[in-house]
Amino acid sequence: MALNFYRRVAFGLSPNETEPSDPLDWALDQLNSVPDFLWPGSIPTEKEMRKKYGEWVYGDREVIRKKYKNDINAYEKAKEELRIKTGERFFELNEHAIRHYQTKNSQQPVFERFWLFWGNHFAISEKDFLAEFSTGPYQREIIRPNMVKTFEDMVQSVTTSWCMIHHLDNSQSVGPNSKSKQWNPRDTINENHARELLELHTVSPSAGYTQEDVIQLAYIMTGWSQKYTKKGLETGDVWFDQDRHQTGEKKVLGVKYKNDAKRELPRVIHDLATHPVCIKFVSTKLCRHFITDDPTEEMVRPVIDVWNKYDGNLIEIQKEVVRQAYKYRDLTYKFQVPEVWLMQLSKIFDLNIPLIPSRMNYDFKTKPSHSQRRLSWWLHEIGHSPYRPKQPNGWSDFEVDWVSPELLLRRLWFSSNILPKMIKSKNYNHDFTLECLKKNFDDYERMSLLIKNFNSDTKLKEESDMISKYGIICNLPGVLKA
Repeated sequence: MALNFYRRVAFGLSPNETEPSDPLDWALDQLNSVPDFLWPGSIPTEKEMRKKYGEWVYGDREVIRKKYKNDINAYEKAKEELRIKTGERFFELNEHAIRHYQTKNSQQPVFERFWLFWGNHFAISEKDFLAEFSTGPYQREIIRPNMVKTFEDMVQSVTTSWCMIHHLDNSQSVGPNSKSKQWNPRDTINENHARELLELHTVSPSAGYTQEDVIQLAYIMTGWSQKYTKKGLETGDVWFDQDRHQTGEKKVLGVKYKNDAKRELPRVIHDLATHPVCIKFVSTKLCRHFITDDPTEEMVRPVIDVWNKYDGNLIEIQKEVVRQAYKYRDLTYKFQVPEVWLMQLSKIFDLNIPLIPSRMNYDFKTKPSHSQRRLSWWLHEIGHSPYRPKQPNGWSDFEVDWVSPELLLRRLWFSSNILPKMIKSKNYNHDFTLECLKKNFDDYERMSLLIKNFNSDTKLKEESDMISKYGIICNLPGVLKA
């Protein structure tokens, strides 16, 4: 059977969907193009969000903080008013709604699963109000369009995006022999962006790079920064500032790069993105996400071969990952991360997640409503706010990081307190709910046996009733795995 496959590479089948006659073709056909966003509500652009972010940062840092520096109570009141006016408390909620609406309703759910993967691979960690204003638009406008191009194209776009440059402080990096250094001797290089480009985005530590490689790459990346404006502060467009750039020849991983200003970075990215170690690292990570925590050489090698054959074309790479996921669907299991688990619940039971767009309208005069905050609060409660990883390496893909007693109890909390009410609100009867499960799990018969065993214990009658209706959430081995 292939029912688990629909959860392995997507979000399961909704009550109104019929099982495709050819599961593999169903999945492969979804990766040829970028689907439009379906959210009919507000979808602000990345540039609009930078403007809002600028209003928030400037208003706090340069206006009310100075105006009320001797009156903490007045400052806190003015800051809360500024939060509401600039949407600081709203935009992340709206981005979660856009994201979950898309994964639930898209006719290309397999594409959407890969979108989640790449957004996490090129993660923006929780800092500087990026989650509130910028991470969502970055994932929509930088990650998605490049998913039908090459991996090199994606790395180029991500590396020079405003969000990543701000996230990793590249605007603060100044070459030691640059003009800017002469004007301000305290300026120095910042290695953050160069280190993450090597360690997380391309070749990984397996390439054996040294601290000197990091420094040399940081030299190449000097000058790539955001423009500063009087009221927008650090929210201007990305540009190449020649005065900050380190001149002279550089050498990274044994390759020399001549002094060529802003053309140096695209050349080094080409070499990193096409490096054999990078190809193996990212291919393995893709197989880990979609197949199993410990993918074998037999699983990874076909992805590497396709990568080389098609010069890093992501359409072909993603298709090969899907083929391998289908091939090993009965031999491996994958424990789903909390957000994907929630998305699957929403799809399988056609839950009212997220709110309908009209209820996400915001007037910028009051705090967001409880219902508008609900989805983001649930994500926080199950331990997976997608735009707030604590580190630049994003959220873990390993089961061991998600099966702690606390995180499993959080899922059970949602399952026993929230999910039953949502299913009841749909007026589903018992048999229909079981059919939703039967449509999405190859191991449904084993689930039924477990449910029957629970029913034999009268002390567990209430819990067994919950499990029999909502068995997808009981966290028994094999039930939550695809």
